[in-house]
Amino acid sequence: MYNASFRIVKDRFEAEDIMQDSFLTAFTKLDTLKDAKIFGPWLKRIVINNSIYHYRKTIKNNEVPLDDLLYKVEDNSSGADNNYEFTNIKAQQVLNTMKSLKDNYRIALTLNLIEGYDYEEISSIMNITNANCRTTISRAKESLRKKLQTVIEH
Repeated sequence: MYNASFRIVKDRFEAEDIMQDSFLTAFTKLDTLKDAKIFGPWLKRIVINNSIYHYRKTIKNNEVPLDDLLYKVEDNSSGADNNYEFTNIKAQQVLNTMKSLKDNYRIALTLNLIEGYDYEEISSIMNITNANCRTTISRAKESLRKKLQTVIEH
């Protein structure tokens, strides 16, 4: 759940705060949960919704996530550690490239590919139509594919 929040807000400290807020919300509203079997997905939905809310609030205030600054500093320091396996490098390359996508593309792809939500759930979370959700994810995949080709070619 922390990873889901982090991928949306792009700031580890903010993601930690969101996790705390989400758990607090979940436990104060626990009596509204009708079926204990769905506690995990219910809590995850709270985390996702809080993350999107905080991300939009951050964008509205034009704040720059601290982790973005830290990644830039780390990228300019001693260089990448060459001990990673090839597949780990490729996976990290995809995740880093996803960060450069437009916000709605990045969030939709994260929810679909990483978190495993279906189109109907994503359209509900992002407050868009099902058709718009499918179009957004399709365009996001195409944009990611093009950016990855550019990265690989260089």
